[in-house]
Amino acid sequence: MQIKQTLLRFFLILLPAVSAGQSAYLQQDDKAYILLDRMEIKSRSDSFFNYSKIRPVSRRHLALATQHYLAVNPASGLSKVDAYNARSVMINNLEWVGAGKEKTGYASRKPIGKRFYQTPASMYEVHIKDFDLVVNPVIQVYAAKENNNSQTLYLNTRGVNVRGRIANKIGFYAYITDNQEKDPLWVRNWVDLRKAVPGEGFYKPFKVGGYDYFDARGYFSFNVTKYIDVTFGYDKNFIGNGYRSLFLGEGSSPNLFLRLNTRIWKFNYQNLFMEVQSAHIPGGDRLIGKKYAAMHHLDISINKWLNIGLFEGVIFGRKDHFDFGYINPVIFYRSIEQQNGSFDNSVVGLDAKANLAKKFQVYGQFSLDEFVLSEIKKNRGWWANKFGMQIGAKYIDAFGIANLDLQFEANRVRPFTYSHSDSVANYTNYNQPLAHQLGANFKEFIGIARYQPAPKWLAVAKLIYYQQGRDSSAVSFGSNITLPNSIPPRGQDFGYSIGSGWQTNVFYASLLLSYEWKENFFLELNVVARKQDTKTPPITSANTSVVSFGLRWNMHRREFDY
Repeated sequence: MQIKQTLLRFFLILLPAVSAGQSAYLQQDDKAYILLDRMEIKSRSDSFFNYSKIRPVSRRHLALATQHYLAVNPASGLSKVDAYNARSVMINNLEWVGAGKEKTGYASRKPIGKRFYQTPASMYEVHIKDFDLVVNPVIQVYAAKENNNSQTLYLNTRGVNVRGRIANKIGFYAYITDNQEKDPLWVRNWVDLRKAVPGEGFYKPFKVGGYDYFDARGYFSFNVTKYIDVTFGYDKNFIGNGYRSLFLGEGSSPNLFLRLNTRIWKFNYQNLFMEVQSAHIPGGDRLIGKKYAAMHHLDISINKWLNIGLFEGVIFGRKDHFDFGYINPVIFYRSIEQQNGSFDNSVVGLDAKANLAKKFQVYGQFSLDEFVLSEIKKNRGWWANKFGMQIGAKYIDAFGIANLDLQFEANRVRPFTYSHSDSVANYTNYNQPLAHQLGANFKEFIGIARYQPAPKWLAVAKLIYYQQGRDSSAVSFGSNITLPNSIPPRGQDFGYSIGSGWQTNVFYASLLLSYEWKENFFLELNVVARKQDTKTPPITSANTSVVSFGLRWNMHRREFDY
């Protein structure tokens, strides 16, 4: 409770200093991220696009980036698909499009009455002096069949999202959905093990094998100065250029946060303070324990095409209070931890991104939890040498085929990385990892092919293979990071490598065909094949396939690709 009161006071203190130009942010997995990636890679020598590795991206930045790109690259030089996607950006962000004739150029051909769908992207919108408001329904409905499961799988989501600006100074956003879903068997096993629905918080059983939950998010945002954006609310954040992140991913539940983002000259510096949920066993009406996270990420544009970053984060638990030493936005958290005499869980990291030949982007992350150099040299597999690595590449318009984009990524995380000596300060939120969804003790390879042959059509093929050393019923081998890394449940000090424990190999393949019938209204067919083998006795195998069909409107896809 104290952190909420403290952050609210901080918000009110800063509020009188706001300046003009605040914006809401893109939704999770917004389709505009595809275009934003392509524009950045194609504009290799344009420093305007060497932006930060953090998400979500502000709608203002997206609109300005698209307008800048169109100004530098005439429409005649764009593919038909890119031109369509650029126009879609403008239609979905009209608060950042000029007035008068410029706005009317995006009007609907067939509006509903005088109030609804005056533009194709918004059910109801108002753009007047000192006030912008956009209201849209949120729907995702699909039915699916799993080959070894007699039950019909489904997702039924209904809700609304609202965004806007007040006096061109305060941005706001709200999203709420009611959801019922029945997932494939491997997802249900995941829920049974972790006592959490992937990406969500509190849930209730629904009928036989289903889950019922609300997903509610929202925030206020404003500018303290021309260069500093402040956002306070309840949502998800992501740090990185990859499909996964080893710093902060979107796989866990939304959480309370205060985010300060400073962008000036060649620097982009983000401070993120979060209240998250401690590991717990759901059930009954009781207060779930809280813990706190403080993170910062510094981005430096070395030149117009190369960007490097430094990351540091700490997870800590205090009974009923926030440790204010961690609010300091510039000092190293490790030094604060030692100064306070505490034993919190700190992680540091380094990342890099380079845009090459207007066709490629290479990126990577290195996350360091703890290590001793002498033990690395001895190569004895000491349990506390805890770190992870990511390397990836993107190739747009691959092999000369317009709008065929390829991505390859490899992730490796050693056993016990992100864990802690107790069950509180581990790197989790609501029983789910804050970074990579697999937790630790794995190596993973991802290949993605995304092809948009025509403006309304999209095909995405995905291949994922990972090997993980999972825990036995009695001993932890460092994959489940909610467990303490002390003895027990850890069984020994040495002999750990990636795959130690119950070695489990998983192969995942999917093909998505998507048709955008109306703006942000998608009809989708998805086919998934998954094979899981446990190589360490007891040897087991589980193969499955799922075919699903449904519609999605103004919402991210629900996927379980692990």
